[in-house]
Amino acid sequence: MLETIKQRFALSDKGAKDFCKGIFFTTLLDIALMLPAVFTFIFLEDYLRPIFNSSDSILHGIAYYIILALAFMSVMYLITLWQYQSTFTSVYEESANRRISLAEKLRKLPLAFFGEKNLSDLTATIMDDCTDLEHTFSHAVPQLFASLISIVLIAIGMFFYNWQLALALFWVVPLAMSILLISKKKIRKDFGGNYLDKRDVSEYIQEGLEAVQEIKSYNKEKDYLKDLNKKINKYEKSQTTGELMTGILVNGAQSLLKLGLASVIIIGAKLLATGDVDLFTYLIFLVIGSRVYAPVSEVFNNLAALFFLDIRINRMNDMEALPIQQGETVFNPSDYNIEFNNVSFSYESGKQVLRNVSFTAKQGEVTALVGPSGSGKSTAAKLAARFWDVQSGKILLGDQDINLIEPENLLQNYAVVFQDVVLFNASIMENIRIGNRDASDEEVMCAAKLAQCDEFVSKMSQGYQTVIGENGETLSGGERQRVSIARALLKDAPIVLLDEATASLDVENETKIQAGISALVKDKTVLIIAHRMRTVANANKIVVLDKGSVAEMGTPEELKEQNGIFAKMMEKQMAT
Repeated sequence: MLETIKQRFALSDKGAKDFCKGIFFTTLLDIALMLPAVFTFIFLEDYLRPIFNSSDSILHGIAYYIILALAFMSVMYLITLWQYQSTFTSVYEESANRRISLAEKLRKLPLAFFGEKNLSDLTATIMDDCTDLEHTFSHAVPQLFASLISIVLIAIGMFFYNWQLALALFWVVPLAMSILLISKKKIRKDFGGNYLDKRDVSEYIQEGLEAVQEIKSYNKEKDYLKDLNKKINKYEKSQTTGELMTGILVNGAQSLLKLGLASVIIIGAKLLATGDVDLFTYLIFLVIGSRVYAPVSEVFNNLAALFFLDIRINRMNDMEALPIQQGETVFNPSDYNIEFNNVSFSYESGKQVLRNVSFTAKQGEVTALVGPSGSGKSTAAKLAARFWDVQSGKILLGDQDINLIEPENLLQNYAVVFQDVVLFNASIMENIRIGNRDASDEEVMCAAKLAQCDEFVSKMSQGYQTVIGENGETLSGGERQRVSIARALLKDAPIVLLDEATASLDVENETKIQAGISALVKDKTVLIIAHRMRTVANANKIVVLDKGSVAEMGTPEELKEQNGIFAKMMEKQMAT
């Protein structure tokens, strides 16, 4: 049963057990909330029975009722405390674990997944979906099961007491539930459409924020806002329709529940007139009828969250079911040669990026990948670090297939500098220290000097402790690139991947940084990508890619003599 609960509600082992505990204590609480009615029953038993039966007498005094009331209050307090701990506290812990689990899942997924997914969609899954599940599992789901269990138990007891009045009291419950269950498919469909509309608005807002410069540059503000208003209006309309439909059904079901008490009044009055029940029994059912529907009404109030539950759970389960990159955790290569052996790769079906690519980047040498835009250079570099997994062929590192090595263990051997630099909203010191978390301040500043960071850091009021904003927004493109190079220098890994590492630098700064890069690449396996031919002029080997295939390969001198693609690229850049 626990396994079924785990799958159905996307819970961990502990979460499933806590869920069952939550149902148990919520059921106890629903029953405990009937204790005031029990107190009233005992009071009426003592004080009304003698009126109808002169042989009975009052058995208890005021002290008895005070003690009984305190006992009932203590029981209700303890059960409420246990119920809170088993639902709210446990649900918050499970929600935290769920977020951590999703983050761990994302950490182990290949980058191909992030290329196919929108960032706002992933953010919605980790933040919004988890928050809504947290609310639903703390306020609605255990209460739903507990309400059904408690009302069945109470109904059984009442049927033994008087089946006619019990039938009058409870006939509305299955009818109200049936109305909601029949309309569930329609409501879920509306909620599904509403969820997509909401995500569409979020994605469009994010796209506008990311492309705000382009929107302003081409005077597209009015067009953007017009389209955004259309999306917001569509979302608002679907939200209103869904809320209206849910409101009608919930209020209709709750109104139907009130007919139960009315039925007890009418049927009870008739039975009282015919002498089939006494006034005491009639009053007891009226008292219980005023409280017995409370748990069910609470569930109805959370109906929207309950019907929305499956949509969010399915998204969680879909993410958990995604295949992750795995491999051996122990990796001791004999050397750090990188060998591409008939490697083919495509990001999506029908769009081949690499076709049977074969070459070797040897340790202690600089291997450059060049070629026209879209030829597959960056893809090959990312495949070399297992950011993606190849579809066919093999990439070997020290004669070991990197697809069989756990990615985090593999990447310990790589220092990567890509054209698109990612920095964090922290100090320059901490952004560079990402390359080696154990590095001292002196080691960080040494790497920064080699990468020519001192030039701009010295002009900042707080030096290396200056916080540079989200993704280094306070730095220029060249300064951000130098921080990225300093980070790679600090890591001092045996393999270095440079993808347009100096593309954002002017000629003067590029010349300065070449000294730092020379220190970085000494005695290491270096795979470099560059459009500037002067950057690769001193490479030991050049691999020319064209349309995803190896068109030429050799030293710069050999390729110049061949008068092929590389030679023509050199001529064009020299002419420019």
